[in-house]
Amino acid sequence: MGWLWAIIVGFVLGLIAKAILPGKQHSPIWLTTVFGIIGAVLGNWLATQFGINETKGIDWGRHALQLAAAVVVVGLGDAAYKMIKGNRRTA
Repeated sequence: MGWLWAIIVGFVLGLIAKAILPGKQHSPIWLTTVFGIIGAVLGNWLATQFGINETKGIDWGRHALQLAAAVVVVGLGDAAYKMIKGNRRTA
């Protein structure tokens, strides 16, 4: 069941990160989900390093770090995707 939550959280974080980033992102939704999963894992690691991974109640700090990491990963990943795929326009 953990993998299912990872996909759901990655999907949601990826979509939120795409909405935060200015301009149009060209990566497909499945790749955005992968970027979101990577951002969530990176955010959890950062929260552990800062000592805020386990708190009483809602872990707002951990969630903020996950979102910030997802924004960075989606931004960098989309730039890499555009470089690899080229700047082609599709109708």
